[in-house]
Amino acid sequence: MNPVTLHVHLCEIGVPPQRGRTSAIRQLVLQAPAPVIAKALGHHDKTATRLVTEAGGTWSRCALGDHQR
Repeated sequence: MNPVTLHVHLCEIGVPPQRGRTSAIRQLVLQAPAPVIAKALGHHDKTATRLVTEAGGTWSRCALGDHQR
């Protein structure tokens, strides 16, 4: 199944796919730092940070980079 087919099927049964996607991302940013989620999903850091604020999250800082020393 490809994304277009999935979108069509979700719309046919009355599920708005964009709302589900946004809800899933908001839940993710409540569980992990926004920059980590942004990098994993290919979003801009500012977008993920905005979603944290909208979701009521408290992540304010995260040290990105290679911490495998």
